[in-house]
This record gives sequence, structure tokens and C-alpha cells, in this order.
Amino acid sequence: MDRRTILTGFVAVGAAPIFLFQTRQVMAATSAASMPAGVFADVKTAAQFYSTVIGRAEISLATSQIASEKATQKNALEFAGFELGEAITVNMVLKDTGAMGPGMDASADGMVEKVTSAAKGKAFDKAYIALQLENHEYLRDLADAFIHNSTGVTDPAELQGRHLSMLMLAVFKEHVAICKRISNELGA
Repeated sequence: MDRRTILTGFVAVGAAPIFLFQTRQVMAATSAASMPAGVFADVKTAAQFYSTVIGRAEISLATSQIASEKATQKNALEFAGFELGEAITVNMVLKDTGAMGPGMDASADGMVEKVTSAAKGKAFDKAYIALQLENHEYLRDLADAFIHNSTGVTDPAELQGRHLSMLMLAVFKEHVAICKRISNELGA
């Protein structure tokens, strides 16, 4: 076995507790006062969280299906493929929990229409990535607020919802960063 591989393994094992400690400190330092005001204050149950996420996942599904065929910039196209797979999975998982979203309203239809009506090429790529950035910032803030609003839950179903939102939060943050990078590449 290569000595570098062994040393890398030791470093990773040694760093894991430090990383977990820092992550817990950051989460503990974030207070309810830093949460988005108003819009997510009432999202306190897993069912409320799921029903809000499912509507946004449907927007992502609809636009990513189109983008997987219409996007031209390499990273926008790659993101569309990953996002399409994720949106399908999120919809399936949330529907398995019994989540029911309100369906796409006029605002959501308008968001989808803005992307679908953009001309293929850079205009489409910019519109798609801008929508994904906006959508994932919304979802990031929603998950973050729900995590804070559900602190201390003990009911197993609610605790499962809290844990699922923690996983989703990590993905939403990652997708915000990726969309910002792609947006910069597109000159948006």
C-alpha cells in the first residue's frame, strides 16, 4: 500500500472530529434571529416543509427536463442533468411521505414560462441558471428556517423530517454555489 494513501487516511480520520465540532459550532451560532423573517416563520412541521419543497421541486423538474435538451453551455447542461435526476427523486420521496403540494400556481407557471420561452443558447442558459439559483436560495432559506423552527422535536416522524431537511440544506447550499459559478461563467 502507498504511504501517501495511509497518511491521507490518518489525516482524514483525525480531521473528522474537528470538522464535526466546527459544523456543530456554526449551527449552534446561527440563531433564530438570523432566519428569514415572515415567509418561513410558520413552517414548523415536517408536513409543512415537505409541501413547500414539493412545489419547488416540480418547478425544478419542469425546467430541468427542458434544459437537458435545450441548454448549450457545458456546465449548465451538466447541472440540468443532475438537477433533473434530483428533482425526480425528491418528488418521489416526498410523495412517498404523503406530501401534497399546492401544485404550480400562476407565479410558478410564470417562472417556468420565462425559462421555456428563452431562445436556445446563452439566453436560455442564463434564464435556466437564474431560475435554479433563485429556486435553490429559496429552498436553502426554507430548510434553514425549518431546522431552526423544529429544534427540540422528539416525535419520530418530525425528527425524520428535520433530519431530511438537514440533508436537503447541504444540497441546496451546494446548488446555490454551483449556480452562482455557472452564472458567472455565462456573464450573467
